[in-house]
Amino acid sequence: MSSVSDIEDVRTLDRRDGPYGEVVLRRRGEHFEIIANGCFLMDTSDGRSERLLIDVALAGLPAGRDRPSVLIGGLGVGFSLAHAAADPRWGPITVVEREQAVIDWHREGPLARISGAALADPRTVILPTDLVVHMHGSTSAYDALCLDIDNGPGWTVTEDNGGLYTASGLTACMERLKPGGILAVWSAQPSATFEEALRNAGFTRVRTEEIPVARGVPDVVHLGVRPA
Repeated sequence: MSSVSDIEDVRTLDRRDGPYGEVVLRRRGEHFEIIANGCFLMDTSDGRSERLLIDVALAGLPAGRDRPSVLIGGLGVGFSLAHAAADPRWGPITVVEREQAVIDWHREGPLARISGAALADPRTVILPTDLVVHMHGSTSAYDALCLDIDNGPGWTVTEDNGGLYTASGLTACMERLKPGGILAVWSAQPSATFEEALRNAGFTRVRTEEIPVARGVPDVVHLGVRPA
């Protein structure tokens, strides 16, 4: 029988109802968790795959590209933004986050300890909008798109997000990239189907980087390059 001291302390810090459903910020022991519509999204226990998302995008860009621009899709717990802002090689950093609650948790809440310096960086701009809408409606072009808004192409937070991984969604991503630019998509599991979708959409150098986890299949980053 477990004693009280053996039971992990779990507390709900904030709960919001927004246009896309409910989002919750919880603290579990020393770590924070984000839950959307009852689905666990991410926590602060390990940011290796979120940092890999940024690193492999930068490494995949053509040599000699000076201070490339990056769009980070999904603020999450802030690991990707903080990692990008800590690297002086990046130029403009745009973060698209549709949940105002998540933005508030970083600007005024407990997640500021992760992202505070990155949000204060003059390169950083936060766009409070839906990533799918931005991909289809924007005329901006970036050197890298680092997208982490779902648990993967086959496990979306809301049904509308599924359009990002279709032929039309990937075409929109291609249009938001400069020639030679790179698309990096985080996923909780590898997907050969999504790799094929990237190739069919015209991306080249399609590959998947894996990050082992303590249990289960590895986290991955799917990569594809817009032809120069």
